[in-house]
Amino acid sequence: MALGDFARLARAGYVLAREGVITVLPLPEPVPLGVRLAVRLAALIQRRAAARRGGSERLTTALNRLGPSYVKLGQFLATRPDLVGRDFARQLTALQDNLPPFGEEAARAEIAAALGRPVEAIFTSFSPPLAAASIAQVHKAEIAEPDGSRRTVAVKVLRPGVAARFNADLSGFYRVARLVERFHARSRRLRPLAVVDTLARSVALEMDFRLEAAAMSEMAENIANDASFRVPSVDWMRSSKSVVTMEWIEGLKLSDLDGIAAAGHDGPALGALLMQSFLRHALRDGFFHADMHQGNLFVDPSGTIVAVDFGIMGRLGVKERRFLAEILYGFITRDYVRVAEVHFEAGYVPAHHDVASFAQALRAIGEPLQGHTAADISMARLLTQLFEVTELFDMATRPELIMLQKTMVVVEGVARTLDPQLDMWRTAEPVVRAWIERNLGPRGMIEDAARDLKGAVRFAAALPELAARADALALRLAVEHEGRGSQAERSRTAAIWVGAVALAAIAVGVWVG
Repeated sequence: MALGDFARLARAGYVLAREGVITVLPLPEPVPLGVRLAVRLAALIQRRAAARRGGSERLTTALNRLGPSYVKLGQFLATRPDLVGRDFARQLTALQDNLPPFGEEAARAEIAAALGRPVEAIFTSFSPPLAAASIAQVHKAEIAEPDGSRRTVAVKVLRPGVAARFNADLSGFYRVARLVERFHARSRRLRPLAVVDTLARSVALEMDFRLEAAAMSEMAENIANDASFRVPSVDWMRSSKSVVTMEWIEGLKLSDLDGIAAAGHDGPALGALLMQSFLRHALRDGFFHADMHQGNLFVDPSGTIVAVDFGIMGRLGVKERRFLAEILYGFITRDYVRVAEVHFEAGYVPAHHDVASFAQALRAIGEPLQGHTAADISMARLLTQLFEVTELFDMATRPELIMLQKTMVVVEGVARTLDPQLDMWRTAEPVVRAWIERNLGPRGMIEDAARDLKGAVRFAAALPELAARADALALRLAVEHEGRGSQAERSRTAAIWVGAVALAAIAVGVWVG
């Protein structure tokens, strides 16, 4: 196993060096002698063509050559600027997941094994692969309906052997993480082993297409009443762990700006719709598509935006949603003290720091925006600067907020390609204000009180049973020590205290539940 790991890691190092990645990696200061020598050696074997490429292009080429595991590692590290640095994370954000297709025959065999029937018995037609990525590829197919009509669907098929390949590469990732924790003390606080654990769980979930289908279904329910944004419907009868069949989307990718204009769609309106839809999903639903690049977004003939590829999703709890909404609204209204207070109320900034000092640091971010037109102000850049400042005040890394910020960078970039003059703040303000009025205004307070009342009612209803359990526990403990004189009395007292603690613990569970 060790030899296999080192062989795979050696190949990875060679490919990274050949494609010019090692020479652009962020290095610690001061640079150790061994690292300097490694970088010089990498420069000697670097391809000449690599020198003419930017950092993101070098990364894309190298990681796609190394295979699915490394592509996923790169995408994952793009969400962790605290690990790789913000500049390198930005380069990783541009990583294009684009691998050669694995062929129609292999896809047919995978579908037959997953669904228990040959492709011809499931679909009336089945195309060669139309698009391929690290985890899967997509085919166009048709289904015969009971009334004799035909329905066009997209069939996403898991890449054969990808799980075994990922597990083999993952063993090497773990080996590197253990070496880093052992020999580089300053990196231990970043918990490299925990990072690899998170990557392993994330990809395991992404390789189970039943979960992707469930994500589409959940989002479809969330946005059922939203105008001009939707997701494909899922064909559950023709889906499994390694195959998912969904509605075929006829439309133009949002990257096809000429096609969008020729079709008569309003680019600025689409940009505003995309940004507002994303904010609704994040704030209202707490569940958002976390991979909203141009290749995953279409506009159909009616002007509706349709999102595809739900392998990476983000979730925000109520606490995080309130945090985000109040921060954005606070910057919109220039209420920096309130933005600071929100950080403290959420527990993100330790209480030993001063609210006024933190508000002053936030003002340093917000005020420079006032001298520019709204079209020049990037909401995503604002959040990036915010997270940089909060590091000075010991704000712990919040993975869910980092994923949100990373997604907002992508969404804002797509929206601005549709409308370079897009006013992000004016576009966001009605969504953010509506959420605040709905959840933090009188109606939200009433609903919070109703939830608390419901918990109190459940607690009151459970009291007789809880009391009976505690009494029985106290009696049993007392009987076990009967006949030991004063010790028995002490035991009864102890039993009562144990029963009281148990009652309190159960009560908390009922109240919170």
